[in-house]
This record gives sequence, structure tokens and C-alpha cells, in this order.
Amino acid sequence: MIGWLRGRLIDVGPAGEALIDVNGVGYRVTVPARVLATAGPVGADVELHVHTRVREDTLDLYGFASRAERQLFEVLLGAHGVGPALALAVLGTLGADGLSRAVAEDDLDMLCSVPGVGRKTAARLVLDLKTKLVGSGSLPPADRFGPTPAASGAGARSEVRAALAELGYAPDEIRRAVDVLDGDGSVQDLLRQALRSLAAAR
Repeated sequence: MIGWLRGRLIDVGPAGEALIDVNGVGYRVTVPARVLATAGPVGADVELHVHTRVREDTLDLYGFASRAERQLFEVLLGAHGVGPALALAVLGTLGADGLSRAVAEDDLDMLCSVPGVGRKTAARLVLDLKTKLVGSGSLPPADRFGPTPAASGAGARSEVRAALAELGYAPDEIRRAVDVLDGDGSVQDLLRQALRSLAAAR
């Protein structure tokens, strides 16, 4: 069972595959998009925490930047209806912290920013993952992300996401704008902050 690799990045494939040379042996590892984006150019040294998936006729390797991210991938695979492709999409879009926050805050809009995840799937993921993440120790204490949604601006953030979507912004733009919001505040204040951030980025 392969759990960790360190070597030189030889090639990057179109489907998120990284070919890594480890002492003359090339390992083909599928990694989330955000990991590929920070891995460096071809020829750079890389380290990956690896999940090995063995089936009857194949052995697939999935690589992650941290042990925590690999654990979240494994928890996602245990959720109903989640396979490797969807688990990678979730982590590639939200990252470990974003996924933990979305589950802790019951934030369906954040989960819906993942390609292929609708509101029904997002709701099922929250219900399924909350118990699994708490049990595995992968879900951080609620106070890490502030008060619970009933007492915080989590609901306001959801309304900001909905407003930005109605204005025609793409899911990635919405996610980046909401991630950098400063404080809780009212929906109007947060929306103004988000619009300023989006205007500055264009």
C-alpha cells in the first residue's frame, strides 16, 4: 500500500494526472486541480500523501498536498454516491478547509459551487459527512470558523452568493469573493464588499 511519494515531476496529463519519478520508477498519480496548480513546473520536486485504490484489475493512486486532505478524500469516498471523480472535484474546488467549513456551517451554496453538485447532492453530503467527519476527527471545532449559522453571518453569506449568482458571476468568482469577506455584517455590507473585490479582480 503506497501512502506517500517524494520525487520529481516528469509530466502532467490532461485529466489531472501527474507522473512522478521516484528513484527511476514513474508513478502515475491523479491529483486535485489546486494541488497541480501549486506543484511547480515539470522538473520540480514534489511530495504527495497518497491514497491507493485497489480494484480487481486496476491500482489507482490519488495524491494530496497534506495528510488531512487525503483523509478528507477517504471520508468522501465513504459517503453515499461519491466516487473518486466527485471527491477530487470537491477537494479541487473547496480544499480541505473549505469543505470542513461548508459541512460545519451547513453551507449548501458553497458545496453547490463544485461542478456536478446540485442542492440535493449538497444536502445529502452535509448530512452524510457531518457524522463521518466528526467521527474521523477531520471536522474542526465549530469555533474555528466562528459561531454556528444561527448566530453568525453564514446565512448572510449564502444570500450574498445567491445575489452574485443572479448578477451573472461564475461559481469560482463567487467563491473567491465570499472567501475574503471581512467579518459578518449585514447582507448589504457583505454584498458591497464582494462587489468591490470582484471589481478589483477584473
